[in-house]
Amino acid sequence: MKIISWNVNGIRAVAKKGFKDFVESEQPDILCIQETKAFEPQFLKEVWELEGYKYIWHTGERAGYAGTAIFYKEQFEIKGYKNHFDDINHFHDDGRMTEIDFGDFVLLNGYYPNGGTRADGTEMVTYKLEFYDHIINYSNKLVEEGKNVILTGDLNIVHTEIDIARPKENQKSIGFLPIERAKVSELLENWYIDTFRHFYPEQLDTYSWWSYRAWARARNVGWRIDYFVVNKDFIDQVEDIQYMTEVEGSDHCPIMLKLK
Repeated sequence: MKIISWNVNGIRAVAKKGFKDFVESEQPDILCIQETKAFEPQFLKEVWELEGYKYIWHTGERAGYAGTAIFYKEQFEIKGYKNHFDDINHFHDDGRMTEIDFGDFVLLNGYYPNGGTRADGTEMVTYKLEFYDHIINYSNKLVEEGKNVILTGDLNIVHTEIDIARPKENQKSIGFLPIERAKVSELLENWYIDTFRHFYPEQLDTYSWWSYRAWARARNVGWRIDYFVVNKDFIDQVEDIQYMTEVEGSDHCPIMLKLK
């Protein structure tokens, strides 16, 4: 099984940059996308009618902001799904989370808060850390119920210094703050494994996001902020993970998880 996750930075924009060709070429069994930046009626026909796929979609109330979706091949008989989280505002606000229970595992596809300051002056790092608290508690409950869990998406935090090209210059940057990195450590200490660091513990220069400024991508001055995280009991079912850095169309690259 092949699962791909991609922050597309706008589904309507990436649709004009070869998105459908990418999906048809790779044929993922499951495709998770973040930052759709569109309401469902705004789907371009050539995007949402991906041949052979069904989907669930979650948007917030703000136009052109955030949003997540999961596409999955029609042959899957899913056990259930969630694209409304009214009980957890942090998940429901801005359409930040979609969930499907595939039976062998529950997939949680998230666009985690960036943590910057909103236009109205609201400080968002606290909101971001609270989001992490919710995801830790929520996924822990699933594991306690005997389910396997895959967390994926744009986690918007660099965990360690080898996950960022310029660690010294970014010590005070949101996304690499000590308090944020500690929250990723807390997540991983709760039964979970960062699959990339499991298979490639010392690999350098592998990133998933590059600023549009100063030719950062061409120079590979990036941040690794997109992840596949699984509970420890499920890691034996993971075959490999790949950062598809050659794929363009967004300021993020897709990432691919292969299951046995």
